[in-house]
Amino acid sequence: MRASEAKSADFVGKRVTVRGWVHRLRKQKENAFVLLRDDRGAVIQCVVAAEAAAPLTIESSVEVTGTVSQDPRAPEGGFELKAGELKIYNVAAEYPIGEYQSDELLLDKRHLALRTRRMIAIAKVRASVLQYGRQWFVENGWMEVTAPTIVKGAVEGGSTLFKLRYFDQDAYLSQSAQLYLEAMIFSLGPVWSLTPSFRAEKSRTVRHLAEFSHLEAEAPWVTLEDILKAEEQLVSYVIQNTIKTRAEELALIKRDVTDLKKVEPPFDRIPYSRAIETLRSRGLQVTQDDGEKREIQFGDDLSIDTERELTKDADRPVFVVGYPLAVKPFYVKEDPAAPGIGLTADMLAPRGFGEVTSGGLREDSIDSITERMKKEGLNPGAYGWYLDLRRYGSVPHGGFGLGIERLVRWITNAEDIKDTVLFPRTMSRVEP
Repeated sequence: MRASEAKSADFVGKRVTVRGWVHRLRKQKENAFVLLRDDRGAVIQCVVAAEAAAPLTIESSVEVTGTVSQDPRAPEGGFELKAGELKIYNVAAEYPIGEYQSDELLLDKRHLALRTRRMIAIAKVRASVLQYGRQWFVENGWMEVTAPTIVKGAVEGGSTLFKLRYFDQDAYLSQSAQLYLEAMIFSLGPVWSLTPSFRAEKSRTVRHLAEFSHLEAEAPWVTLEDILKAEEQLVSYVIQNTIKTRAEELALIKRDVTDLKKVEPPFDRIPYSRAIETLRSRGLQVTQDDGEKREIQFGDDLSIDTERELTKDADRPVFVVGYPLAVKPFYVKEDPAAPGIGLTADMLAPRGFGEVTSGGLREDSIDSITERMKKEGLNPGAYGWYLDLRRYGSVPHGGFGLGIERLVRWITNAEDIKDTVLFPRTMSRVEP
């Protein structure tokens, strides 16, 4: 059985067998105290005869059979296993990860660092985020689909494409499943997917990855407000269920969930123009391409610093609505009532965690979207199948994308997004 199962009053005085790895080891003259970690990260103290435990090292794999007893002095819940038998599967070599290690070593040895209790706890939180994300879509009638990750065109801009050779032609790793999801709404209605997305962004920040898990959704016959409501309901549902299910893991990583309990719809909607006015009133500046700084102005995209300033006092996410078309991709629909402004919004997590979702309406006019492509230097001929969606029964439609790692970073209060994924990929790291 697992350690978590053995630590129960129902098993006190009973003989059980637990398999796992030596998480901590303290040897004394007569006995050794082995903190055994099972395959789900739960631990139980095992009292083993010193002679039998002599060969053991940290991360040795073992099977312990003994009697469960209850002792308030025992760590991890006051239960321990008084071993009668010890079977050793593998005596581990000297373990390269100690209590205090550099971030780089932990990344170099990521395949081993996954065994730390913090990484185990975050991985479990992430699993619940994925579980409840899927559950929300199922309960609300959205259909799960799968889009390709090898594509021929850009979605978010050509400068961040990963190019590859696909047999005898050039292709790219997908930046987003969105264009394919748009094709599916005509026959499957509201759809969603969870796929890897790739961005060749030369960014060394605490919230950027070259490969990330992208939850995306598209639906026909919707308004911008419909999309925003779906986003806030989804995020709230995921968070409230995750903090209940993973209370133990969040406590282990010392995450105070008081603020997360407040994440309930509706979220505030702030016009982009008002956001810029707020930032200007606080003297926020932006860095230009030449390295010089200037005061932020209408038409600038929001950055990590400006998003942090807008949300530093918030206890719930906020939507920034109505960005200029110039800072958004070619597919964003223009607001008929405000030329030059897109029917789009970004959800910013509170306390500076930044953008976690981006969404809005998609341009459904073939003439308008073709002109946008040309203005942005794209070749409409390379998007023939996508433009067909505007030729054959086009309808008002929209959707959004959510970065799983960014959501997990906020929920776990992780300093760096690399802590939210088991094997992170960045511009400087492609192994292990």
